[in-house]
Amino acid sequence: MSATADIAIRMARATFNRALADANLAAIGPLLAPDAVLVAGTDSALITGRKAQLIAWKREFAAAERLIYTRTPDTILVSPVEPIAMEQGHWQGVASGSGEALASGTYSAKWRNRGGAWMIEAEIFLTLA
Repeated sequence: MSATADIAIRMARATFNRALADANLAAIGPLLAPDAVLVAGTDSALITGRKAQLIAWKREFAAAERLIYTRTPDTILVSPVEPIAMEQGHWQGVASGSGEALASGTYSAKWRNRGGAWMIEAEIFLTLA
């Protein structure tokens, strides 16, 4: 299960990254658990719940000069006793117009397999640049 889960989570992360680049809320929703929590990297703002996160992304997508965020997993550790996994990696925010990297850092994400689908339960970001 571990290798299969690792691949499934990496594919889900790639789908999430594509959805962010394409401003595709419909693709983001299914990847978030209903009670998903996000802790932002700079101000530690807490965004709780799928609906709240989709509202935040919608606002971000509407910005005239928005950043396109990419999360790149470095490691994924799958629990041998529960249907959960921890993803750790690095992220980057690039200006949509110029392609200039304006922010970056590290992150951790907790995933849970619900009904055969891996969903993000929690993400925490640290801004380093």
